Formats: sequence, structure tokens, C-alpha cells
Amino acid sequence: MQLDIESLKFTLHNTDLQSKARAGTIVTDHGTIETPIFMPVGTVASVKGVHQKELREEVNPDIILGNTYHLFLRPKTEILKKAGGLHKFMGWDRNILTDSGGYQVYSLSGNRKIKEEGVKFKSHIDGSMHLFTPENVMEIQRVIGADIIMAFDECTPYPCEYNYAKRSMHMTHRWLDRCINHLEKTPFEYDYAQTFFPIVQGSTYKDLRRQSAEYIANAGAEGNAIGGLSVGEPAEEMYGMTEVVCEILPEDKPRYLMGVGTPINILENIALGIDMFDCVMPTRNARNGMLFTAHGTINIKNKKWEDDFSPIDEMGTTFVDREYSKAYLRHLFAANEYLGKQIATIHNLGFYMWLVREARKHIIAGDFRPWKDTMVKQMDKRL
Repeated sequence: MQLDIESLKFTLHNTDLQSKARAGTIVTDHGTIETPIFMPVGTVASVKGVHQKELREEVNPDIILGNTYHLFLRPKTEILKKAGGLHKFMGWDRNILTDSGGYQVYSLSGNRKIKEEGVKFKSHIDGSMHLFTPENVMEIQRVIGADIIMAFDECTPYPCEYNYAKRSMHMTHRWLDRCINHLEKTPFEYDYAQTFFPIVQGSTYKDLRRQSAEYIANAGAEGNAIGGLSVGEPAEEMYGMTEVVCEILPEDKPRYLMGVGTPINILENIALGIDMFDCVMPTRNARNGMLFTAHGTINIKNKKWEDDFSPIDEMGTTFVDREYSKAYLRHLFAANEYLGKQIATIHNLGFYMWLVREARKHIIAGDFRPWKDTMVKQMDKRL
């Protein structure tokens, strides 16, 4: 089944000669997204610990991510509809992407039942029972009102037995047809357009990934996503699957690798032809005292930083990197002060944004490959 709503414009500006890395722009009604891009995760209409003002002015992403499962349960779609959609509700006037809740429902393994109709699940908040179907997830995402909305899919676990992965992939494809069918009948809720991305599945089996990529490419959507990776498989398997899928997905559409990853994962996948990424790692790891830098990772809780009065990151792009010392940040973590987690979060998000923007510059300049190889070596250190 093919989709015939056009609401997103993707322009490919440069392709690296020594890898498959690409630099492009995506234009939606909420502005321009320069790719490759990292999308900070704002699960429940908030990037944890970060004010929208800091997000806009310091981290400065072109697009952030919201989560259908969490927003459906709280604050609930009727509140979002009254507010005029997620952008207005949270005071964010740039792009938003929502995932379909497929992954969250997958991670509720003990509290959900998957059938052809959809997924019955138990709310993690109050134990109430709900049903997600391809149709109602499209309606929910219309009301949430993100600029890019995702197909409802089943995310397979790792490891995953071949026949299960195959059955699951075919169901994801049948669900995709139902999503597209229903979207055609469901008008936009607000005064701007939404773009729909289908999702490639197939676990870590190359033949299934190829089959799924063909099916997804044939849907003719304005962009395509790769799901079911970064669920515990070794990095080499992830890269292998990405490579196979990128060979098939159309070049003139953006490619989104869901839930990835470490800074090294991001650079390696950019080299394979991925344009968009999201991951909770920079925010979650920040709250545990782990800082990512161009020269490696820092565990700020370590005693070695106790009397290090140098800035958090001399190369950093955000105000926290210049204004606070490592010793001060370590002290905040030792004292269990909220501010420590906030500082670390802004630093990590700033670093991830710097990394993808730097990658873009090098793709345009034509020296991405050597720069990437150097960065991967540097970042693989514990400081």
C-alpha cells in the first residue's frame, strides 16, 4: 500500500566519497532540520532536567522526540487536544517526532499481549488496560500533533528466534498497510502537515532485513526508519543490519535509525548512510554522572576529579562547560544535588549536537572518513 501525502521536503546536499555519509536538509512546517541530526528524547513532553529555554538556546536541536505511549497515558490525548497539540502544550515551536509506542509496549513484556488486531497492555502508572492498534495509534499521533509520526510496529527482542522474527516482521508489514489506510482517512488535527515514516524490522537476520527494507521502500513514504536495533545486539551486528537496509532504502528520502546510540555508534552509522538518530543515553547517563567528550568518557563521580578545577569541557559548546568546574560538578553528585544532573545533561546533549554538526561539516568539506576514524579512536577512552 502506498502513501500519497507529501508534507516534507528532503534535499541531499553532499555525499561523502569515502563512505556512505550524507549531509542534507529536511523542511517541515515547523522549520528546517539539518542532517545528520540527533534528536534529544523528550519522552513525556520534557527532555528530563532541561528547560525549553536551555534546550533552545544552549543545546539548540532542530527537532526533539516525544513518546506516544507515555503521552497517551499522561497527560492523555484530550488534554493535548485542548492545548492545541504537543508544541503548544510544552512551549516548543520547532520540530517534534513521535514514536508509535511499539517499543515501549515491547519493553512491557510481562504486561502485554500481542495479537493481529493490536497490542493489549497494562499501564505502568495505574495498571489500567488499554489496546493499541495501527488505527488508533495513528489517531493518537494526529492529536499529539508531531511533525513526523511513526508507524505502529512490533519491536523484536534480542536474541530472537528466526521464525518469530519472520512472523513479527510480516505482522509489522500488515500493520503498516493498516496505518497507511487509516491515515488517508484521518485529516490533520492542526494547521500544519504531518509526515509518516514506516519502520524496517527483521531482527539480526540479513534476509529478513532485506525483505522488510523492500516492503518499506515500496510504501513510498517521505522518510523511512530502521527499528529493532540497539536492543542488546553487538555493535557489529547493528552496523551489518544498517548497511544491508541502507543499500535498499531510497537515497532521496531521510533514513532514521531508532534508539541509537553511543557517540561512536552514531558516527559509524552516519558513515553507513543514516541521517537521523535518537537515544536516551546522553540524558540517562548524565544523571548517573557519565559525561561524553571528544576525548573519551568521564565518570564525574570518581575521586580523581575532586580537586580538578578546570572547566567541565574546554571544547564544550554550552554555558555549563565553561561556567562550572569538574570538581564542582563532582561535589554536586556527591551531595546528590539535582543541579548536578541538570548540568551533566546539558553538557551531554550539547556534545551530541556538536558531534552530528561537526560530522555534517566534515561531510560537506569532503574529509568525513579520516575525521570519523580519529574521533572513534579518541572517544573510545575512559578519562
